[in-house]
Amino acid sequence: MKGAVYLWKTRVVGLEVRIQRLVLALEVLFRAQRGTPTGTRIQSYRVPSLRSGCKNLQLRIVKKTVYLSLGSNLGDRAANLRAAIAAFAKLGEVRAVSSFYETEPVEMARQPWFLNCAVELETELMPRQLLAALLDIERKMGRQRRLPKGPRIIDIDILLFGNSIVETRGLTIPHPAMHERRFVLEPLAEIAPEARHPALKKSVSELKNALPPGGSVKRLAD
Repeated sequence: MKGAVYLWKTRVVGLEVRIQRLVLALEVLFRAQRGTPTGTRIQSYRVPSLRSGCKNLQLRIVKKTVYLSLGSNLGDRAANLRAAIAAFAKLGEVRAVSSFYETEPVEMARQPWFLNCAVELETELMPRQLLAALLDIERKMGRQRRLPKGPRIIDIDILLFGNSIVETRGLTIPHPAMHERRFVLEPLAEIAPEARHPALKKSVSELKNALPPGGSVKRLAD
């Protein structure tokens, strides 16, 4: 009987060691392939031991700091922005929200003016997972994509994802036009002036100051 118990404990210890090595290997692989983005936080989680009296295992989850741009020019614009921000709670932790800005439409001028803001979100999701979740929020809020650049009840764009550069079908990060848009950079500079564009190697504040004149953006009173 004692021999059987000893054998069982030995096997459990061996299993825990293998799990620890697997966790470490996955973490190393993740860092090697994607790097650890600046502005990310690695959080440790302790999980119950597989046997009594054994040290707990420690798993590490990388949390990424993401910046989003939100806009609405249909219905109650402020309520639409607040509803989208509330929905972000299921995706991670909302760490900062800019003021709301009334902005002039660009590219398609003949439409109602927009209300825009920027949000800092800390999330464990990867880029494509986050994109899918944001598109689902837009869909549930009633967005219909009938006219490119046309009026919309809600629009959510991923601006920055740590220091990651993503170029895949349907997703480009940093947002390819963010450095050209005052309605994006004004709200973003309010909450993250020192966040850096990983491709252009400039801060949000520098990008905003480099914009040419034009494009009406008015900060609303809180």
